[in-house]
Amino acid sequence: MRIVTRPDFDGVVCAVLLMDALQIEPPVLWTQPSKMQHRQVAVKSGDVIANLPYHDQCSLWFDHHYSNQPDFPVRGAFKIAPSAAGIIYEYYRGKLDRNYAELVHQTDRIDSADLTMDEVLHPEAYPHVLLSMTLTNNDPEGTRYWEHLVDLLRTRSMDQVMNDQKVKERTGQVVSANIAYEKPLRANTTMVEHISVTDFRNLDPAPDGNRFLVYSLFPDCTVNVKIVHKDANLSSIQVGHSILKKGCEVNVGKMLASFEGGGHPGAGACRFPRKKAPEYLNRIIEILRKNEPESE
Repeated sequence: MRIVTRPDFDGVVCAVLLMDALQIEPPVLWTQPSKMQHRQVAVKSGDVIANLPYHDQCSLWFDHHYSNQPDFPVRGAFKIAPSAAGIIYEYYRGKLDRNYAELVHQTDRIDSADLTMDEVLHPEAYPHVLLSMTLTNNDPEGTRYWEHLVDLLRTRSMDQVMNDQKVKERTGQVVSANIAYEKPLRANTTMVEHISVTDFRNLDPAPDGNRFLVYSLFPDCTVNVKIVHKDANLSSIQVGHSILKKGCEVNVGKMLASFEGGGHPGAGACRFPRKKAPEYLNRIIEILRKNEPESE
């Protein structure tokens, strides 16, 4: 039996809960939704998939993304919910050896972007928020760190986790990166009506930092679109409703399902060949500009 999930905070907490409930040993198979959608992941019988699109070879599946709703019975659980970890927690609560209530509560808030202004501007004061920012997809040594974090969250208190040497190194890097992120974010973001568009395609590597900062720097935006080149072949677009100013009516997950991606009503992402970037970006901006609830 093997856990298959994505390397974000929700995915890490999913792995923590599944390892505890089902006594699954590491390593975890970490992968991206786009690879699952394009059938590039070697899923096999016995695998437990969490926080990713469904694969018909798995034995259990847990997810919460609007764009992944099944129209057939599945083994496991699907629900539109703040996090996949919360679904697993409800499903296996009686089998867990530790009390993960606070960890799951914070995962719900972080994955659904249910944060306060102070958490957005000062994540270093909030351990769960800061810890979540240490998980990035473009990390060359990511697997080793993700596995380490799973082990810590299974066996240590949050204070002990945050005092771990590897975690302290990562959180220090995050704080520095967040400070440095503001300048390129301002320089490469423009407003298109109510949409803030962050275009990092000309920057290599693309800057990374506090994903919520754009909403405070551009307070008139109700939705942000960020485009980056992932490598020589792939580009990525992330879309998120502002957590500070309501008004975007577009279901992001539903919209991005038409662009080789998916997600939640309020946030999502897609990856695609670089040659499609201009077309996809223009189409997405036009859909968001019209701001119709059933836009696809």
